Amino acid sequence: MKILKPFLLSVCLGASMGTFSTAALAECEDGRTCFEPDVAIDNVVEKIMEARHAIDNGADSQGILNLIKEAINLNKEINANDIVDRNRQKAAKYLKLARKEIKKSALQPAESHLLEAENRFKALHGML
Repeated sequence: MKILKPFLLSVCLGASMGTFSTAALAECEDGRTCFEPDVAIDNVVEKIMEARHAIDNGADSQGILNLIKEAINLNKEINANDIVDRNRQKAAKYLKLARKEIKKSALQPAESHLLEAENRFKALHGML
């Protein structure tokens, strides 16, 4: 009986762990929604394009800053490999430069930085 209880307990525990997929239960460590690298890159590019269109349409600086901040936050979701991560950081530098230019109310340089960031993030697709 001393051997039977632990054996049955371990069999039940093993069977219950095998019934649930760990991928279905996976979350990021701090409760965020995790994305595949391709989807995360597309999300960042989409936010950058929204910020560029906002500049073209004459939106207020605060709205443009919010879009750039969202792009910077989404940029952190790109998790693939070391090469992609290095190039992601280089591309994110242009987002930060654009944010700095928007704060100084220089829209034309900010748009050129956003265009460069967009091109660099699109280039990440080829590195996956």
